[in-house]
Order: sequence, then C-alpha cells, then structure tokens
Amino acid sequence: MGSERQREIRRRRTRRRKMVILKRRATAATASEKVVLADKIRKLTPGAEELITRLSLEER
Repeated sequence: MGSERQREIRRRRTRRRKMVILKRRATAATASEKVVLADKIRKLTPGAEELITRLSLEER
C-alpha cells in the first residue's frame, strides 16, 4: 500500500504527466476544444484558474 507520502508523490507525478499532455494539446486546440481542456484542468488540479489563464484557454 505505501505511506500517505508515497501516495501523494504518485498523485503529483501523475498530475504533472497529465498536465504536460494537456498543455501540448492546448497549443493546437480550436475554441471548442479549449473549453473542454479547461474543464479537464479544473477537475485535475487545484490552482487551475491560474493555469487556464496562463495557457489562454478562456478569456475573462
């Protein structure tokens, strides 16, 4: 099972890998795809709003 610390490290590493994939997809995304990517990022990680604005997925 592992300690809680090991589980948290695994969660962070998985989150980081997913964010790399989502960032790569965001560069070539259309407007409707950007909305979908923004929703996925919101579900994935805390601090998502800052990432969304940095990647310019939504204009606010």
